[in-house]
Amino acid sequence: MIKQSKRYHSSSEVTDLNQSYPLEEALGLLSQMALAKFDETVELSVRLGVDSRQSNQMVRGIVNLPSGSGKKVSVVVFTDKPEEALAAGADEAGLEELIKKVKDGWVGFDVAVATPAAMKEVRAVARILGPRGLMPNPKTGTLTDDVESAIKEIKLGGRVSYKMDRTANIGTLVGKRSFTTEQLAANIKAVIESIGQARPETMKGRYILSATISSTMSPGIKLDNSLYSNY
Repeated sequence: MIKQSKRYHSSSEVTDLNQSYPLEEALGLLSQMALAKFDETVELSVRLGVDSRQSNQMVRGIVNLPSGSGKKVSVVVFTDKPEEALAAGADEAGLEELIKKVKDGWVGFDVAVATPAAMKEVRAVARILGPRGLMPNPKTGTLTDDVESAIKEIKLGGRVSYKMDRTANIGTLVGKRSFTTEQLAANIKAVIESIGQARPETMKGRYILSATISSTMSPGIKLDNSLYSNY
């Protein structure tokens, strides 16, 4: 049995962990919980009613958080003009050497960008990047000739990816404890909307079963289904 910390028990006294709350009220309760000595990450956990055994019911996506994520984002760019990408703010850039580095097991970055001209070579590491949601894609703005604009948008920290796990759960960051209630609410609503729009066409019955918010050191607070009942 996992032993809970004193901070966890103290936070648990703020709310009834078996009750669900409207979003703004839940965020208010979270703000009353004990603070850690660092700026904790706030996470949204969503349980889906899909059949995770079916490949056509996989749920994943990328969403731009209107209030940003509060996280420093590292970006690599696959391009034959690495100097331009580095000047635009990329953490690493290149083509053959960068691809070899990934082949050797390095995936120490949050987002990968590529130019269309580089994609033939980048496909050599698709099996490594794809399962991690890192494969450049025009739909997410990461496969583009306008590398400078892509890097600047990504570096704002508002873009986060999510992917359903084998138990049909999604967990994704939505900000920091230092964010205001309004900022966190806007981010959470954006993520819920994105997940809602990603509903598989083959899905039958209730899609979003439950949603919970928590910070790094806090217990989870259940959200009232009025937030996601339309999905």
